[in-house]
Amino acid sequence: MSTPEMREPTLLVLTSLAGGRKHGYGLIGDAAELSEGRVRLKVGTLYAVLDRLLDQGLVAEAGEEVVDGRLRRYFELTDTGADVLDAEVRRIEANAAAARARLTAWRPAPATRSIHIRLGGVS
Repeated sequence: MSTPEMREPTLLVLTSLAGGRKHGYGLIGDAAELSEGRVRLKVGTLYAVLDRLLDQGLVAEAGEEVVDGRLRRYFELTDTGADVLDAEVRRIEANAAAARARLTAWRPAPATRSIHIRLGGVS
């Protein structure tokens, strides 16, 4: 039985936590860095993801501390979370490999492409 694909915010949170325990704002910053700025998690989105991951046993609370008068809750990846992340990475890698193979087969070799262009084709 296959599991549904993971949404990108979930993937980024689990990936971030694979690097060690983090608090919410650390996760937001790491998600932006991991996605090269494409994904900027809002606080509400992050905590909705974390609540779901906590319920599923994929992450666990890993303490809290007060910094500058604000409470920081820390989270860490569980063994189950690591297994789920590994399975998702394998799924993505398999899909990417299939896409790369098809794309490589679809594109004609450079010499063939230039002949195709001279004959009025599109490359």
